[in-house]
Amino acid sequence: MPEPLARSLRVTGFSLGVAFFVILAAFPFYWMAITAFKQNSDLYDITNIPFWFNEPPTLEHIRYLFKETLFARWLSNSLIIGVCVTAITLVTAVPAGYSLARMTSRKGEALGIAIFLTYLVPPTLLFLPLSRIVTELGLQNSMWSLVLVYPTFTIPFCSWLLMGFFKALPIEIEEAAIVDGCSVFGAFIKMAVPLSLPAILTVVIFTFTLTLQEFVYALTFISSSDQKPITLGVSTDLIRGDVFFWGEIMAGALIAAVPVAIAYNLFLDRFIAGITGGAVK
Repeated sequence: MPEPLARSLRVTGFSLGVAFFVILAAFPFYWMAITAFKQNSDLYDITNIPFWFNEPPTLEHIRYLFKETLFARWLSNSLIIGVCVTAITLVTAVPAGYSLARMTSRKGEALGIAIFLTYLVPPTLLFLPLSRIVTELGLQNSMWSLVLVYPTFTIPFCSWLLMGFFKALPIEIEEAAIVDGCSVFGAFIKMAVPLSLPAILTVVIFTFTLTLQEFVYALTFISSSDQKPITLGVSTDLIRGDVFFWGEIMAGALIAAVPVAIAYNLFLDRFIAGITGGAVK
């Protein structure tokens, strides 16, 4: 086979493969968008083609979300929970990851693996003991119960992630800062933390996304509509018996998903650097 033809076939095959995965990734957003703006008469007519608008689009589903439900409150609750959990995770995971990275014995590596393994424990095994703690603290049926329990799975993974990144930072940089008069903590704050900003940004995005999409703990600890995060509110208050408000459900999912998707795209380079930074020394 001539080389130009072989090259063209490789480029064509690669392009088709990329196009397939792009369509696969973008289709849920397209489906949410087209369902969120369809009229009910168009949405429930089985004779219509479901992949585009057969009738003029409408904002009725979005209006219903903000006027007839507590959707704005659910958004606010999710934002508060995400910000609080992210702050708690950063304050805990950054020094924990640094400490594990600077432990020279095998105990440090074993401890890091043990911490990561706690992240793998299914939430369905933990919500029973955690419910007892939530009850003892008087946080049942409150969004603050989620602020308490979510760090139990964000801190272990983020500590393990940051440990790998801090290991990639040359310790000589911190030693030079200590020679220049910094304390160990000062060298950590002035040298290690600024150099680890990609990993810290990764932790922020990962933690906030994880709290935004979590469902099991929210369903277990919260029943009042005004305390629900968006994942629980959309999936429970918009399903009544065997009636699914598909337009409103998809509109709520779209509104919640678009900001996260934009954040991932804006910080994609730093996010990848944070994920892979600990893999190369």
